Amino acid sequence: MTKGGEFMSKKVKALKGVKTPSRRKFFKAAAVTGAAAAATLAMPNIASAATTLKVQAAWGGGIFLENAQAYVKRVNEMSGGALKLDLLPVNSVVKTSQMQDAVHRGVLDGCHYVPAYWYSKAVSASLFGTGPCWGWSAQELLGWIHYGGGRELYNELMGSLGLNLVGFFNSPMPAQPMGWFKEQIKDASQLKGLKYRTVGLAADVLGEMGLSVVQLPGGEIQPAMKSGLIDAAEFNNPTSDSDFGMQDVSKHYHLASFHQSQEAFEIAFNKKTFDGLAPELQKILEYASEAENSNFYWHNTLRYADDLVKLKNKHGVNVYRTPDSIMQAQLDAWDVIVDKFNATDPFFKKVVESQKEYAKKVMAYLLLNSPDYGMAYRHYFGEPAEAI
Repeated sequence: MTKGGEFMSKKVKALKGVKTPSRRKFFKAAAVTGAAAAATLAMPNIASAATTLKVQAAWGGGIFLENAQAYVKRVNEMSGGALKLDLLPVNSVVKTSQMQDAVHRGVLDGCHYVPAYWYSKAVSASLFGTGPCWGWSAQELLGWIHYGGGRELYNELMGSLGLNLVGFFNSPMPAQPMGWFKEQIKDASQLKGLKYRTVGLAADVLGEMGLSVVQLPGGEIQPAMKSGLIDAAEFNNPTSDSDFGMQDVSKHYHLASFHQSQEAFEIAFNKKTFDGLAPELQKILEYASEAENSNFYWHNTLRYADDLVKLKNKHGVNVYRTPDSIMQAQLDAWDVIVDKFNATDPFFKKVVESQKEYAKKVMAYLLLNSPDYGMAYRHYFGEPAEAI
């Protein structure tokens, strides 16, 4: 036998002295080991139950509640079960006017609303939602918040107010209609003395124009107009207005206005709770908010268009575009209000200057570069008011 054979023979003899488990014992041991390993892997999933945050919305139903639900769904799916937002409709825990304080105190973990709803706490709050139109839209407002210094100014405001909050902004809203009146409004003189519903800085602007402003929650607008408590009103868009039943108390709907020409949602979380989340969950809350910008615009714009057609063709509502003379009067009123608060509120002035610097540069490019889309629309479809 070769040396290799001798070596193999010795190796086999050596192995004969070692006790090896039987086939049955081997598989039994493997099964036990596998089960132990599986249990070890499963343990973290049992131990790390999903973190649940209670978030109250300012909406009891309608398209804005759908928007809040879309954000919640996005967060819950992106987190893979590690984080769950429990969305509560309006007034579930506290009234809308109390939501911010409830989040600050930890009674709620978060809320979904608009900055104008805490305008009474700081006039500059409206600048983050329904401020003056510097020639920009809500898209550029959000651009300023994310890339033009707006987020830093918001955080500064939270600090100065002593609010334990982290906020995200999303959903660029189209300009809000001038709203619903008892007759067609052709001249600014017709507005004087009218009891009119709006909120935020718009209340100051329209008050400057001679209207008697009444600030009411959305759900109270239609009953107030029906009873005569107010003469005219705006809320936000054709879909929400239809849901409120505004078509049952007025047949004169005026689109286009500078009183609230750009707005976005604010989603605020308790800062202590937010800081206690894992970094990846914090980012999911932030990035889901950013993703809602596109989702909101695509989803809501089509709904608004569909419901405007229904208002006109099904409910007999007269749809007008607010005259330019009235919108110029709104800009003039904005100048008065901005100058007033600039003179008395240094932070307000700081935010205004930041916004104007951003808008002047960005809108110069956009206005110079954008073709006249109205020209192209009229070329193919005629006047918008006649096309719906």
